[in-house]
Amino acid sequence: MTVAQARRMALAAQGFADRAPTGAVGARQLRKIVVGRTGLLQIDSVNVLQRAHYLPVYSRLGAYDPSVLDAASGKRPRWLFEYWGHEASLLPVELQPLLRWRMARAEGAWGGPRSIAAQRPDLVAWVLKEVGERGPVTSAQIEQDVPKPKDNWGWNWSDVKKALEWLFYSGDITSAGRTTQFARLYDLTERVLPAAVVHTPTPEPAEAYRKLVELSARGLGVAAEPELRDYFRLPLAGARTAIADLVEEGVLIPVQVQGWKQQAWRHRDAAMPRRVAVSTLVSPFDPLIWERGRTERLFDLRYRIEIYVPQEQRVHGYYVLPFLHGDRFAARVDLKADRRAGVLRVPAAWSEPGTDPHATAEALAVELRRLAGWLGLSDVAPPERGDLASALADAGVRGSVSSVV
Repeated sequence: MTVAQARRMALAAQGFADRAPTGAVGARQLRKIVVGRTGLLQIDSVNVLQRAHYLPVYSRLGAYDPSVLDAASGKRPRWLFEYWGHEASLLPVELQPLLRWRMARAEGAWGGPRSIAAQRPDLVAWVLKEVGERGPVTSAQIEQDVPKPKDNWGWNWSDVKKALEWLFYSGDITSAGRTTQFARLYDLTERVLPAAVVHTPTPEPAEAYRKLVELSARGLGVAAEPELRDYFRLPLAGARTAIADLVEEGVLIPVQVQGWKQQAWRHRDAAMPRRVAVSTLVSPFDPLIWERGRTERLFDLRYRIEIYVPQEQRVHGYYVLPFLHGDRFAARVDLKADRRAGVLRVPAAWSEPGTDPHATAEALAVELRRLAGWLGLSDVAPPERGDLASALADAGVRGSVSSVV
């Protein structure tokens, strides 16, 4: 297939070809069009614009009430839960058994929690007891009751947090929701997840890998091995065996995408629309662009998030969102929600090679006003720099915005 065909297949698999709902967005649309397509939503604490897990829903459904997503993971009956899927993620609760292999291998957790579990099992046991007696509870609330030091012995807040994260990684506890400050509320897993999920038998790792690779393939449409593996951060050997099994079963169809050096596969149910007509901003943490190599092969977009790059070394800006227009990325724009002033700031706007800057600016101006309205901001500031700044200003990006939620 051509790259253009692969691109349309990928966008359809991610929900960008679905018709957006005309009325209010509820749990049904969230399930079907977003989570049903992507399989999971990545969580990130950066809030310069909007928290990461809310943005993929906006990109596919437009303006919606974020409390719909909050309720899915924070109120009964929950159908989303937090765990390490692709980084920290919100996942459908029925996937929890498929991730127990990761919980059982909790030595894969990062250094701090792993070292606490090895060096202070007494602390871990005490924290688990506290969660069992008091949950749902934040780490700060547990810290208030930490035993005082005696004989040069004691625990501090960071140690408690590490113990909580170890228990979270190993599956003994999970998140019962978030506070308004985005602090995780910890509780025992059996009190958070539906009983039917808790009592589901644990599959063998090989079976879990196969199911997770198939979910990855469904979400990607067409993909090579690195991105099939990366979607749920699967081990190399397990992912390769799963791919081979799924090919043998006819679930994955080998294809060759023109210009790709890598062998690719498409899911047997993947659709290929004739066209994709969408104009929306896409989060740096959107599943569509998780795997940067695939993003370059599909969209000819070399994207790198520059949050952790020193300011003087940034090329495009701090929190830059690519602008998807049609089936291509036509621009990228650095954005900041100035909530105190009620303004969507545009520190920079850049066009992509081969695009019409004036047509792009017109479409992007509409999208920025739509985004500002969803965020509850009343105005869009003129862009401050970038090769698209002038055209975007000419397109009337600055203007009054009414809330659309």
